[in-house]
Amino acid sequence: MAKQQHTCVLVSDFNLQNFAGYVTNDPEFPPIKAIVAPFGQTGSTLLHKDAPCWQNSPDAAVIWTQPQSVISAYKTLLSYEQVPLQTVLNQVDEYCSLLANISKWVKYVFVPSWVLPSYRSVFGVLDMKTEIGLTNTLMRMNLRLAENIEKASNIYVLNTHKWIEQAGNQAFSPKLWYLGKIVFGNEVFKSAVRDIKAAFSGLLGYARKLIVLDLDDTLWGGIVGDVGWENLVLGGHHHLGEAYVDFQQALKSIKNRGILLALASKNEEQVALEAIGKHPEMVLKLEDFAGWRINWLDKAQNIVDLMTELNLGPQSTVFIDDNPAERERVKESLPEVLVPDWPEDPLFYPSALLSLRCFEIPSLSQEDLVRTTLYLSENKRQTLKKAVGSLDEWLTRLGIRVQIEELHPANLQRAGQLLNKTNQMNLSTRRLSEAELMAWAEDKHHRLWTLRVSDKFGDAGLTGIVSLEIQDQSVQIVDFILSCRVMGRKIEEAMLATAIHHARELGVEGVYARYIPTPKNKPCLDFFKSLAPRFQQQGESFIGDGKMPFPVPKHIELVY
Repeated sequence: MAKQQHTCVLVSDFNLQNFAGYVTNDPEFPPIKAIVAPFGQTGSTLLHKDAPCWQNSPDAAVIWTQPQSVISAYKTLLSYEQVPLQTVLNQVDEYCSLLANISKWVKYVFVPSWVLPSYRSVFGVLDMKTEIGLTNTLMRMNLRLAENIEKASNIYVLNTHKWIEQAGNQAFSPKLWYLGKIVFGNEVFKSAVRDIKAAFSGLLGYARKLIVLDLDDTLWGGIVGDVGWENLVLGGHHHLGEAYVDFQQALKSIKNRGILLALASKNEEQVALEAIGKHPEMVLKLEDFAGWRINWLDKAQNIVDLMTELNLGPQSTVFIDDNPAERERVKESLPEVLVPDWPEDPLFYPSALLSLRCFEIPSLSQEDLVRTTLYLSENKRQTLKKAVGSLDEWLTRLGIRVQIEELHPANLQRAGQLLNKTNQMNLSTRRLSEAELMAWAEDKHHRLWTLRVSDKFGDAGLTGIVSLEIQDQSVQIVDFILSCRVMGRKIEEAMLATAIHHARELGVEGVYARYIPTPKNKPCLDFFKSLAPRFQQQGESFIGDGKMPFPVPKHIELVY
């Protein structure tokens, strides 16, 4: 993973120096340098772009406030005076407009939800009464905050209550407040750092995308080859059986968020697959797995084979196995694969899985929801490829259809994901928030199209982006992005044909693409090199004739 240090501005109405120390010194990825704005000046800091903390274009901001400091009506409630709920919510709306203001010049904004100290319980049983109880009103304020924030694609509300629960009786200390204007105990700050770093990692495109699992004593209790699938510990009224079912249900929920599941098990394949297919308590079915390697070979090699098949790297993979020796083998052989220490007691399997913070994603698109289906369709394509005589025949029989669309609100979320996560077929590897991407595309000198790819085996979804910047007598191809799922089917040529077709309509003389190298985007370089003599390489740029048409491959149906 890249070691670039990112900057994060901390804005608060209380002392965040301890929190800043934990953020800056935490060894986990990504490295973050905290810049602390003067506390107690929240409003002016959020209003003025020229404040010192916003200089040098920080990557992110954390806006952490106390509800009574930024919502005056709530401060009145703390004095046990009555205030109409709508008055409180109106002030929440006004505060949200300040947050939206800074979202224009900071890429990512994190807003911890509002909480009150746990010792504040004056209203007792009335605390949840509407327009009376402080907790009732605060819950409504947080919900209003979250609803308003949804309108800004780069602002994220974080659950402070979880950090309070994890810190327990160390969450608050009146002594820290009076001595140093520090609202929370250090355990709260530590939990906040873990969640913010996990969120930041996901936004940067480093979320894990694949879980490789063992079978025996991991997905079920017992060795299936010894006891048979009928005698496995799974479900029923057995406490361990219930834990294994809950573990599978947790895995299924993660899979439904777009994370792939795969199997690497030392077993006889037919015996293991029979257990998956026949055991009535199996939550996970064979179609829930994007791939499997069930044999007696080295698990590290099997994981490599699975990653190759799914076109994912070790930095995208998690390996879960009950056997410490197997875990150690994978750790040593594949250090970039995340191998969490796993509990000896299966009763802790579900909580161990759900506590992992490596699956953070900033949004959930339709492609995420059907990701396993997409990979199973790809397996069918590869089976057909092996059966036919040539690449051209395979491509023709696929019946590929590419639909070209301009960027619009309905496809913006997925386009933003693709822009920020794709590394291999990526010309410039620039990273933009959804708002920044839409603003760029709306400029009169820019054009941006998305590509949806489908064939006889299914719909791969939005998998490509190509964009242009119109200059005097030439056009620059700025973004040339294609998901690894559909690379190698000459869709790249269809993308280029789209760009050059538009350039010819503009009547420009030249078209060029500037390749910006990264450790992972050599496939993009290789593609543009393969276009010679149609495109000539000059340094890191590839120059083409804007007047010469570029043919769409015969096996691709291009739809506008």
